[in-house]
Amino acid sequence: MDRWEVNLCLRFNRLGEHYSVRQFFKLISRLGDGVAWYAMALCLPLLYGMEGLAALGHVTVVGLVCVGVYQQLKNRLVRQRPFIAWQTISAHTQPLDRYSFPSGHTMNAVNFTLLFTAFMPGLIWFTLPFTLLIALSRVILGMHYPSDVLVGALLGALIASTSLLIWPMGMFHSIV
Repeated sequence: MDRWEVNLCLRFNRLGEHYSVRQFFKLISRLGDGVAWYAMALCLPLLYGMEGLAALGHVTVVGLVCVGVYQQLKNRLVRQRPFIAWQTISAHTQPLDRYSFPSGHTMNAVNFTLLFTAFMPGLIWFTLPFTLLIALSRVILGMHYPSDVLVGALLGALIASTSLLIWPMGMFHSIV
């Protein structure tokens, strides 16, 4: 199974050997560092008033939970990034931290996508393709194995969905 995953990782990583592909996915990954999500979140109150402010509060709190879970897992599970563990896999960008499991970029992207679209369904046309590109970028750039991305996506979905089960209208809905 490990060999299959490494081979799949290598196949995707080779796409990054093409300059335009590498630059595109570096940009996607950089935006996925938080830049795009924070900008989008800050626009919620401007576009949707008090409802947007309540959504911003929920997205912020759950986003911080995601970051806390991700940091705890990475520091305990300590899986080496593919480009560190395998000479045949190239790092096409600089990592934000040392370890790869789970993918924090993907975890946060799935979390934010589910939350943004729960509160503002029209945003799915932007958030879903962007999230898929972020997940793909992490493997192409040599930062993650496919299983890192898959587990990150599942954790992001679990955290966002749990928050919406507890607070279907958002934890700050009562202020609206």
